[in-house]
Amino acid sequence: MTIDELLAAARTGSVRAAGRLLTMVEDDRRDEVLAALDPVPVRVVGVTGPPGAGKSTTVGVLVTAYRERGFRVAVLAVDPSSPYSGGALLGDRIRMAAHVNDPDVLIRSLAARGHLGGLSAAVPAAIRLLAALGYDVVLLESVGVGQSEIEIAAVADPTVVLLNPGGGDAIQAAKAGLLEVADLLVVNKADREGADRTVRDLKAETDVPILMLVASKGEGVDALMDAIELHQRADSGERRAARARSQILSLALSQLRSLPELDDLAAAVADGSTDPYSAAARLLGRP
Repeated sequence: MTIDELLAAARTGSVRAAGRLLTMVEDDRRDEVLAALDPVPVRVVGVTGPPGAGKSTTVGVLVTAYRERGFRVAVLAVDPSSPYSGGALLGDRIRMAAHVNDPDVLIRSLAARGHLGGLSAAVPAAIRLLAALGYDVVLLESVGVGQSEIEIAAVADPTVVLLNPGGGDAIQAAKAGLLEVADLLVVNKADREGADRTVRDLKAETDVPILMLVASKGEGVDALMDAIELHQRADSGERRAARARSQILSLALSQLRSLPELDDLAAAVADGSTDPYSAAARLLGRP
């Protein structure tokens, strides 16, 4: 099938066609797919945080909440890449299995494939594709490995950072740079001991809204939905431009790292035959 035929099939509900298009935007046919799409606005909500914070469970309850409001929802879960196959290790999240048979929910794992920042380089293209296919909300779950998560803020609005109570998570999140990109902070598993102290610690570190959630029981979901909606209504052209700038810089850096001349320039700097400033200029194609 041609790309136009796949788009037509995906818009009428073909999950297989949508999957094939998403595969294309992960490989060397990305530009072909993008050329066939008109820009369509879409809500993008990012969910990130340390491993074990309950990101997949939280995304699952957000899917349920959005579906109850009549939205078509897509989930992009960005996984660590397999060192052998380059594919997504975790597959379509088991904890989101309740939505697998819903035709208005699409769940897709994307491999990070070594791209810095915790996101797959295909994510911006995948979001544009999903918007063109009629999805109202894209929930973006990132790898969850610490400071590299800051790139999610270039794509999502808002960025929801999940933390667990106790264990010094608030301080660790501050050290990892997660608080710098959080639009909303959520203390998940808030029925556990130490939740109130974690909230107090966070309030000492940041002034962004802090919510409490028990995702496994669905407690606090309505308040989180309201906070997401409030944040999205406050978005501005200036903030959108700042996110776009960060996104461009991140993708450009990823491409620069793959240029074959980088190794030669690095060797020249290492042996003293050139300096890093000149090498950087040459890498960018400047005289």
